[in-house]
Amino acid sequence: MDGQENALELWREGTARLLAGDLEQAIDLFTRSLEICPSAEAYTFRGWAYSFSGKLDQAIEECRKAIATDPTFGNPYNDIGCYLMEQGRLDEAPAWFERAKKASRYEPRHFPYLNLGRLYAARGDVAEAMAEFEGALAENPGNPMALRYLEALKYRVN
Repeated sequence: MDGQENALELWREGTARLLAGDLEQAIDLFTRSLEICPSAEAYTFRGWAYSFSGKLDQAIEECRKAIATDPTFGNPYNDIGCYLMEQGRLDEAPAWFERAKKASRYEPRHFPYLNLGRLYAARGDVAEAMAEFEGALAENPGNPMALRYLEALKYRVN
């Protein structure tokens, strides 16, 4: 197995440990993957693990490293927006969601729309929120979260 394949396998193992809730083991596996072959995915997922530990500043820093490694990867832009929202830095978050929307390599594409829609809805910016949820539906038709939010917002308008 070459270095890149080994790094990918460590990233996969880290992702499995992360999803199982074993944050320390996941961080270790992502770190080992990054030592072999830095990737935007491993930085982003290590940031995700830090965020689950409440270490949002470290999570944001990992996402910045991911963007420096591959600016076309959209997930870290979206994640920074979410971490900023968690920190109450709502005015800083929208620009990150907009950057996520424009990233050429990003799945699931509807997430930044949902997150920006939630932010606008929380602020009471109903028209902007509705536009974001409609954008989410354009990217992912029938998305239940977008449909629920739109339905709730329609009642606020009427």
